Amino acid sequence: MHRLNAWLRRHPMVVDAAWASIVLFLGVLPDNGSNHGWRYGVQLAIAVVLPLLMVVRRRWPDATVATAAAIGVGQVALDVDPAISSIAYLVFAYTGAAFASTWVSRLALAAGLAAGPLVFWRLHPTKTQLDGEGNILQQPYHLGESVVITLLMSTPFILCWAWGRLTRVRRAYLVELEDRAARLERERDAQSKVAVAAERARIARELHDVVAHNVSVMIVQADGAAYVLDNSPQQAKQALSTIASTGRQALVEMRRLLGVLRTADTADEYMPQPGVEELPELLDQVRTAGLQVDFATSGDPRELPRGVELTVYRIVQEALTNVRKHGGPDVHARVAVDFGERELAVLIEDDGRGTTDEQLSSGGTDGQGHGLIGMRERVGMVSGTLDIGPRPGGGFRIRAVLPLKAAH
Repeated sequence: MHRLNAWLRRHPMVVDAAWASIVLFLGVLPDNGSNHGWRYGVQLAIAVVLPLLMVVRRRWPDATVATAAAIGVGQVALDVDPAISSIAYLVFAYTGAAFASTWVSRLALAAGLAAGPLVFWRLHPTKTQLDGEGNILQQPYHLGESVVITLLMSTPFILCWAWGRLTRVRRAYLVELEDRAARLERERDAQSKVAVAAERARIARELHDVVAHNVSVMIVQADGAAYVLDNSPQQAKQALSTIASTGRQALVEMRRLLGVLRTADTADEYMPQPGVEELPELLDQVRTAGLQVDFATSGDPRELPRGVELTVYRIVQEALTNVRKHGGPDVHARVAVDFGERELAVLIEDDGRGTTDEQLSSGGTDGQGHGLIGMRERVGMVSGTLDIGPRPGGGFRIRAVLPLKAAH
Protein backbone atom coordinates (compact mmCIF):
# COMPACT_ATOMS: atom_id res chain seq x y z
CA MET A 1 0.00 0.00 0.00
CA HIS A 2 2.84 2.37 0.84
CA ARG A 3 4.52 1.68 -2.50
CA LEU A 4 1.21 2.22 -4.30
CA ASN A 5 0.67 5.57 -2.62
CA ALA A 6 4.23 6.63 -3.42
CA TRP A 7 3.78 5.60 -7.07
CA LEU A 8 0.48 7.51 -7.31
CA ARG A 9 2.13 10.63 -5.86
CA ARG A 10 4.79 10.40 -8.56
CA HIS A 11 2.12 9.94 -11.26
CA PRO A 12 -0.74 12.34 -10.39
CA MET A 13 -2.12 12.18 -13.94
CA VAL A 14 -3.21 8.59 -13.26
CA VAL A 15 -5.32 9.75 -10.31
CA ASP A 16 -6.78 12.61 -12.33
CA ALA A 17 -7.61 10.21 -15.17
CA ALA A 18 -9.46 7.93 -12.75
CA TRP A 19 -11.62 10.76 -11.43
CA ALA A 20 -12.15 12.12 -14.96
CA SER A 21 -13.40 8.72 -16.14
CA ILE A 22 -16.05 8.76 -13.40
CA VAL A 23 -17.17 12.26 -14.38
CA LEU A 24 -17.22 11.23 -18.06
CA PHE A 25 -19.30 8.13 -17.32
CA LEU A 26 -21.85 10.09 -15.32
CA GLY A 27 -21.94 12.92 -17.85
CA VAL A 28 -22.76 10.77 -20.90
CA LEU A 29 -25.49 8.69 -19.26
CA PRO A 30 -28.70 8.75 -21.38
CA ASP A 31 -31.10 11.53 -20.49
CA ASN A 32 -34.57 10.22 -19.76
CA GLY A 33 -36.08 13.65 -20.38
CA SER A 34 -37.91 14.63 -23.50
CA ASN A 35 -35.49 17.43 -24.47
CA HIS A 36 -33.00 16.03 -26.95
CA GLY A 37 -32.39 19.16 -29.03
CA TRP A 38 -29.19 20.98 -29.75
CA ARG A 39 -28.79 22.01 -26.10
CA TYR A 40 -28.57 18.35 -25.15
CA GLY A 41 -25.84 17.93 -27.74
CA VAL A 42 -23.95 20.81 -26.17
CA GLN A 43 -24.32 19.13 -22.78
CA LEU A 44 -22.79 15.92 -24.16
CA ALA A 45 -19.90 17.86 -25.72
CA ILE A 46 -19.23 19.62 -22.43
CA ALA A 47 -19.45 16.27 -20.62
CA VAL A 48 -16.64 14.97 -22.83
CA VAL A 49 -14.38 18.04 -22.90
CA LEU A 50 -14.34 18.77 -19.17
CA PRO A 51 -13.03 15.29 -18.16
CA LEU A 52 -10.32 15.56 -20.81
CA LEU A 53 -9.25 18.86 -19.30
CA MET A 54 -9.23 17.24 -15.84
CA VAL A 55 -6.65 14.69 -17.00
CA VAL A 56 -4.08 17.34 -17.98
CA ARG A 57 -4.97 20.01 -15.41
CA ARG A 58 -1.73 19.57 -13.41
CA ARG A 59 0.53 19.70 -16.46
CA TRP A 60 -1.10 22.79 -18.00
CA PRO A 61 -3.06 24.44 -15.16
CA ASP A 62 -3.28 27.90 -16.75
CA ALA A 63 -4.65 26.66 -20.07
CA THR A 64 -7.09 24.14 -18.58
CA VAL A 65 -8.55 26.56 -16.01
CA ALA A 66 -8.95 29.35 -18.57
CA THR A 67 -10.58 26.92 -21.02
CA ALA A 68 -12.96 25.61 -18.36
CA ALA A 69 -13.94 29.19 -17.44
CA ALA A 70 -14.64 29.97 -21.08
CA ILE A 71 -16.77 26.82 -21.43
CA GLY A 72 -18.74 27.79 -18.32
CA VAL A 73 -19.43 31.27 -19.68
CA GLY A 74 -20.49 29.78 -23.02
CA GLN A 75 -22.79 27.31 -21.27
CA VAL A 76 -24.53 30.15 -19.45
CA ALA A 77 -24.74 32.27 -22.61
CA LEU A 78 -26.30 29.41 -24.60
CA ASP A 79 -28.80 28.74 -21.81
CA VAL A 80 -27.63 25.14 -21.37
CA ASP A 81 -28.71 23.65 -18.06
CA PRO A 82 -25.97 22.33 -15.74
CA ALA A 83 -25.50 18.55 -15.73
CA ILE A 84 -23.63 16.08 -13.57
CA SER A 85 -20.44 16.88 -15.52
CA SER A 86 -20.61 20.45 -14.19
CA ILE A 87 -19.00 19.16 -10.99
CA ALA A 88 -15.72 19.44 -12.93
CA TYR A 89 -15.96 23.23 -12.56
CA LEU A 90 -15.29 22.78 -8.82
CA VAL A 91 -12.13 20.84 -9.67
CA PHE A 92 -10.89 23.68 -11.86
CA ALA A 93 -11.61 26.24 -9.13
CA TYR A 94 -9.31 24.18 -6.88
CA THR A 95 -6.73 23.77 -9.66
CA GLY A 96 -6.55 27.49 -10.35
CA ALA A 97 -5.80 28.29 -6.69
CA ALA A 98 -3.41 25.37 -6.09
CA PHE A 99 -1.31 25.09 -9.26
CA ALA A 100 -1.96 27.94 -11.68
CA SER A 101 -0.25 31.30 -11.95
CA THR A 102 -1.44 34.36 -10.06
CA TRP A 103 -3.66 35.80 -12.77
CA VAL A 104 -5.34 32.45 -13.42
CA SER A 105 -5.90 31.98 -9.67
CA ARG A 106 -7.64 35.36 -9.57
CA LEU A 107 -9.65 34.40 -12.65
CA ALA A 108 -10.80 31.20 -10.91
CA LEU A 109 -11.83 33.21 -7.84
CA ALA A 110 -13.76 35.72 -9.94
CA ALA A 111 -15.47 32.92 -11.89
CA GLY A 112 -16.45 31.20 -8.67
CA LEU A 113 -17.93 34.39 -7.25
CA ALA A 114 -19.84 35.06 -10.47
CA ALA A 115 -21.03 31.47 -10.99
CA GLY A 116 -23.96 31.70 -8.60
CA PRO A 117 -25.40 35.05 -9.82
CA LEU A 118 -24.91 34.18 -13.51
CA VAL A 119 -26.55 30.79 -13.32
CA PHE A 120 -29.38 32.13 -11.20
CA TRP A 121 -30.02 35.14 -13.47
CA ARG A 122 -29.74 33.21 -16.75
CA LEU A 123 -31.31 29.84 -15.97
CA HIS A 124 -33.54 30.20 -12.92
CA PRO A 125 -34.81 33.77 -12.67
CA THR A 126 -38.32 32.76 -11.52
CA LYS A 127 -39.97 30.21 -9.27
CA THR A 128 -43.01 28.06 -9.93
CA GLN A 129 -46.07 28.49 -7.68
CA LEU A 130 -49.75 27.46 -7.66
CA ASP A 131 -52.49 30.03 -7.24
CA GLY A 132 -55.71 29.48 -5.32
CA GLU A 133 -57.38 27.86 -8.34
CA GLY A 134 -54.53 25.39 -8.94
CA ASN A 135 -52.98 27.21 -11.88
CA ILE A 136 -49.19 27.19 -12.31
CA LEU A 137 -47.67 30.62 -12.12
CA GLN A 138 -44.07 31.85 -12.63
CA GLN A 139 -43.24 34.36 -9.93
CA PRO A 140 -39.92 36.23 -9.46
CA TYR A 141 -37.91 35.54 -6.34
CA HIS A 142 -37.82 38.05 -3.53
CA LEU A 143 -34.57 39.95 -3.05
CA GLY A 144 -33.69 38.02 0.10
CA GLU A 145 -34.38 34.70 -1.60
CA SER A 146 -32.25 35.71 -4.59
CA VAL A 147 -29.29 36.64 -2.37
CA VAL A 148 -29.48 33.40 -0.41
CA ILE A 149 -29.76 31.25 -3.53
CA THR A 150 -26.85 32.95 -5.31
CA LEU A 151 -24.69 32.64 -2.20
CA LEU A 152 -25.51 28.96 -1.89
CA MET A 153 -24.69 28.39 -5.56
CA SER A 154 -21.34 30.23 -5.29
CA THR A 155 -20.26 28.74 -1.96
CA PRO A 156 -18.95 25.38 -3.33
CA PHE A 157 -16.73 27.23 -5.81
CA ILE A 158 -15.34 29.54 -3.10
CA LEU A 159 -14.67 26.61 -0.76
CA CYS A 160 -12.84 24.71 -3.49
CA TRP A 161 -10.79 27.79 -4.33
CA ALA A 162 -9.91 28.32 -0.64
CA TRP A 163 -8.94 24.65 -0.36
CA GLY A 164 -6.62 25.00 -3.33
CA ARG A 165 -5.10 28.17 -1.88
CA LEU A 166 -4.45 26.36 1.40
CA THR A 167 -2.83 23.51 -0.52
CA ARG A 168 -0.52 25.94 -2.33
CA VAL A 169 0.52 27.65 0.92
CA ARG A 170 1.09 24.33 2.67
CA ARG A 171 3.16 23.00 -0.23
CA ALA A 172 5.30 26.15 -0.27
CA TYR A 173 5.74 25.90 3.50
CA LEU A 174 6.87 22.27 3.28
CA VAL A 175 9.32 23.13 0.49
CA GLU A 176 10.72 25.96 2.61
CA LEU A 177 11.10 23.63 5.60
CA GLU A 178 12.90 21.04 3.48
CA ASP A 179 15.22 23.67 2.02
CA ARG A 180 15.94 25.10 5.46
CA ALA A 181 16.62 21.66 6.93
CA ALA A 182 18.95 20.78 4.06
CA ARG A 183 20.73 24.13 4.37
CA LEU A 184 21.17 23.77 8.14
CA GLU A 185 22.45 20.23 7.70
CA ARG A 186 24.99 21.37 5.13
CA GLU A 187 26.11 24.24 7.36
CA ARG A 188 26.40 21.93 10.36
CA ASP A 189 28.44 19.38 8.40
CA ALA A 190 30.66 22.14 7.04
CA GLN A 191 31.27 23.63 10.50
CA SER A 192 31.99 20.19 11.93
CA LYS A 193 34.42 19.38 9.13
CA VAL A 194 36.20 22.72 9.51
CA ALA A 195 36.47 22.28 13.28
CA VAL A 196 37.76 18.72 13.00
CA ALA A 197 40.20 19.65 10.23
CA ALA A 198 41.58 22.60 12.21
CA GLU A 199 41.95 20.55 15.36
CA ARG A 200 43.60 17.67 13.53
CA ALA A 201 46.04 20.08 11.94
CA ARG A 202 46.91 21.44 15.38
CA ILE A 203 47.31 17.94 16.81
CA ALA A 204 49.51 16.98 13.84
CA ARG A 205 51.80 19.96 14.49
CA GLU A 206 52.14 19.15 18.17
CA LEU A 207 52.81 15.46 17.64
CA HIS A 208 55.24 16.36 14.90
CA ASP A 209 57.13 18.37 17.50
CA VAL A 210 57.15 15.39 19.85
CA VAL A 211 58.50 13.04 17.18
CA ALA A 212 61.07 15.63 16.11
CA HIS A 213 62.21 15.93 19.72
CA ASN A 214 62.66 12.15 20.01
CA VAL A 215 64.61 11.99 16.76
CA SER A 216 66.87 14.85 17.85
CA VAL A 217 67.59 12.97 21.10
CA MET A 218 68.46 9.87 19.10
CA ILE A 219 70.84 11.84 16.89
CA VAL A 220 72.61 13.40 19.87
CA GLN A 221 72.94 10.03 21.60
CA ALA A 222 74.21 8.40 18.41
CA ASP A 223 76.87 11.10 17.97
CA GLY A 224 77.90 10.70 21.62
CA ALA A 225 78.10 6.92 21.32
CA ALA A 226 80.30 7.19 18.23
CA TYR A 227 82.59 9.63 20.07
CA VAL A 228 83.11 7.48 23.20
CA LEU A 229 82.89 4.06 21.56
CA ASP A 230 86.66 3.40 21.68
CA ASN A 231 87.52 5.01 25.02
CA SER A 232 84.35 4.24 27.07
CA PRO A 233 82.37 1.25 25.80
CA GLN A 234 80.06 1.36 28.84
CA GLN A 235 78.90 4.92 28.07
CA ALA A 236 78.42 3.97 24.43
CA LYS A 237 76.28 1.04 25.52
CA GLN A 238 74.09 3.33 27.63
CA ALA A 239 73.74 5.74 24.75
CA LEU A 240 72.68 2.94 22.40
CA SER A 241 70.12 1.75 24.97
CA THR A 242 68.71 5.28 25.15
CA ILE A 243 68.54 5.40 21.36
CA ALA A 244 66.62 2.11 21.27
CA SER A 245 64.03 3.18 23.87
CA THR A 246 63.60 6.61 22.29
CA GLY A 247 63.16 5.04 18.85
CA ARG A 248 60.48 2.69 20.11
CA GLN A 249 58.63 5.61 21.67
CA ALA A 250 58.94 7.61 18.45
CA LEU A 251 57.61 4.63 16.48
CA VAL A 252 54.54 4.44 18.73
CA GLU A 253 53.89 8.15 18.21
CA MET A 254 54.27 7.77 14.45
CA ARG A 255 51.68 4.98 14.40
CA ARG A 256 49.27 7.23 16.29
CA LEU A 257 49.97 9.98 13.79
CA LEU A 258 48.89 8.03 10.70
CA GLY A 259 45.23 8.96 10.94
CA VAL A 260 45.62 12.70 11.33
CA LEU A 261 48.90 13.81 9.74
CA ARG A 262 48.49 16.56 7.19
CA THR A 263 50.73 16.98 4.17
CA ALA A 264 51.48 20.69 4.57
CA ASP A 265 54.78 21.59 6.17
CA THR A 266 54.81 23.67 9.33
CA ALA A 267 57.19 26.43 10.21
CA ASP A 268 56.82 25.97 13.97
CA GLU A 269 59.96 25.72 16.01
CA TYR A 270 60.88 22.17 17.03
CA MET A 271 60.64 21.95 20.82
CA PRO A 272 59.23 19.56 23.44
CA GLN A 273 55.59 20.17 24.33
CA PRO A 274 54.25 20.71 27.85
CA GLY A 275 53.22 17.74 29.97
CA VAL A 276 52.06 16.77 33.45
CA GLU A 277 55.10 18.35 35.14
CA GLU A 278 54.11 21.75 33.71
CA LEU A 279 50.57 21.56 35.14
CA PRO A 280 51.45 23.54 38.32
CA GLU A 281 52.68 26.43 36.16
CA LEU A 282 49.46 26.29 34.13
CA LEU A 283 47.37 26.35 37.29
CA ASP A 284 49.33 29.32 38.61
CA GLN A 285 48.50 31.20 35.42
CA VAL A 286 44.83 30.31 35.81
CA ARG A 287 44.80 31.44 39.44
CA THR A 288 46.39 34.70 38.41
CA ALA A 289 43.47 35.20 35.99
CA GLY A 290 41.06 34.93 38.93
CA LEU A 291 39.92 31.28 38.86
CA GLN A 292 40.21 29.27 42.08
CA VAL A 293 41.70 25.87 41.31
CA ASP A 294 42.72 22.97 43.57
CA PHE A 295 45.24 20.44 42.30
CA ALA A 296 45.91 16.95 43.60
CA THR A 297 47.82 13.91 42.39
CA SER A 298 47.64 10.31 43.54
CA GLY A 299 49.40 7.08 42.75
CA ASP A 300 53.02 6.64 41.70
CA PRO A 301 54.09 9.53 39.40
CA ARG A 302 56.43 8.36 36.65
CA GLU A 303 57.62 9.25 33.18
CA LEU A 304 54.89 9.04 30.55
CA PRO A 305 54.94 8.88 26.76
CA ARG A 306 55.10 12.35 25.27
CA GLY A 307 51.76 11.87 23.51
CA VAL A 308 50.02 11.09 26.79
CA GLU A 309 51.80 13.98 28.55
CA LEU A 310 50.67 16.40 25.87
CA THR A 311 47.11 15.05 25.90
CA VAL A 312 46.80 15.50 29.67
CA TYR A 313 48.16 19.05 29.52
CA ARG A 314 45.87 20.13 26.66
CA ILE A 315 42.76 18.58 28.23
CA VAL A 316 43.35 20.40 31.51
CA GLN A 317 44.13 23.62 29.67
CA GLU A 318 40.98 23.47 27.54
CA ALA A 319 38.76 22.43 30.45
CA LEU A 320 39.91 25.32 32.64
CA THR A 321 39.43 27.70 29.71
CA ASN A 322 35.82 26.52 29.41
CA VAL A 323 35.35 27.02 33.17
CA ARG A 324 36.51 30.61 32.89
CA LYS A 325 34.23 31.23 29.90
CA HIS A 326 31.06 29.48 30.99
CA GLY A 327 31.32 28.78 34.73
CA GLY A 328 30.04 32.14 35.88
CA PRO A 329 31.21 34.30 38.78
CA ASP A 330 32.81 32.83 41.92
CA VAL A 331 33.30 29.45 40.30
CA HIS A 332 35.67 26.94 41.91
CA ALA A 333 37.46 24.18 39.97
CA ARG A 334 39.36 21.03 40.93
CA VAL A 335 41.98 19.11 38.94
CA ALA A 336 42.98 15.58 39.97
CA VAL A 337 45.53 13.30 38.28
CA ASP A 338 45.64 9.62 39.32
CA PHE A 339 48.63 7.49 38.23
CA GLY A 340 47.35 3.93 38.12
CA GLU A 341 49.17 0.76 37.23
CA ARG A 342 47.77 0.55 33.72
CA GLU A 343 45.95 3.83 33.21
CA LEU A 344 46.12 7.52 33.96
CA ALA A 345 42.89 9.22 35.06
CA VAL A 346 42.42 12.99 34.75
CA LEU A 347 39.44 14.67 36.40
CA ILE A 348 38.44 18.33 35.97
CA GLU A 349 35.22 19.52 37.60
CA ASP A 350 33.70 22.80 38.73
CA ASP A 351 30.70 24.08 40.69
CA GLY A 352 29.65 26.73 38.17
CA ARG A 353 26.56 27.08 36.03
CA GLY A 354 27.25 23.92 34.07
CA THR A 355 25.25 23.18 30.92
CA THR A 356 22.16 21.34 29.71
CA ASP A 357 21.99 18.11 27.74
CA GLU A 358 20.63 20.03 24.71
CA GLN A 359 23.57 22.44 24.80
CA LEU A 360 26.01 19.59 25.22
CA SER A 361 24.58 17.63 22.29
CA SER A 362 24.67 20.76 20.08
CA GLY A 363 28.34 21.43 20.80
CA GLY A 364 28.38 23.61 23.90
CA THR A 365 26.85 26.86 25.07
CA ASP A 366 28.48 28.80 22.29
CA GLY A 367 27.16 26.49 19.62
CA GLN A 368 30.62 25.56 18.34
CA GLY A 369 32.17 23.02 20.71
CA HIS A 370 35.61 23.03 19.03
CA GLY A 371 37.33 22.47 22.36
CA LEU A 372 35.25 19.37 23.11
CA ILE A 373 35.93 18.07 19.61
CA GLY A 374 39.66 18.57 20.20
CA MET A 375 39.47 16.66 23.51
CA ARG A 376 37.80 13.69 21.84
CA GLU A 377 40.37 13.72 19.04
CA ARG A 378 43.30 13.77 21.47
CA VAL A 379 41.92 11.07 23.74
CA GLY A 380 41.04 8.88 20.77
CA MET A 381 44.61 9.09 19.45
CA VAL A 382 45.98 7.50 22.62
CA SER A 383 43.15 4.90 22.72
CA GLY A 384 41.59 6.44 25.82
CA THR A 385 38.04 7.22 26.93
CA LEU A 386 36.44 10.59 27.65
CA ASP A 387 33.38 11.28 29.81
CA ILE A 388 31.85 14.77 29.52
CA GLY A 389 28.65 15.99 31.12
CA PRO A 390 26.90 17.92 33.89
CA ARG A 391 28.14 17.31 37.42
CA PRO A 392 25.70 15.97 40.03
CA GLY A 393 24.73 18.89 42.25
CA GLY A 394 25.61 21.52 39.65
CA GLY A 395 28.60 22.41 37.56
CA PHE A 396 30.45 20.50 34.85
CA ARG A 397 32.69 17.44 34.86
CA ILE A 398 35.32 16.07 32.47
CA ARG A 399 37.06 12.74 33.09
CA ALA A 400 39.63 11.21 30.76
CA VAL A 401 41.17 7.75 31.21
CA LEU A 402 44.36 7.11 29.22
CA PRO A 403 45.93 3.63 29.01
CA LEU A 404 49.54 3.15 30.21
CA LYS A 405 52.05 0.35 30.41
CA ALA A 406 52.34 -1.27 33.81
CA ALA A 407 54.90 0.38 36.12
CA HIS A 408 58.06 -1.63 36.79
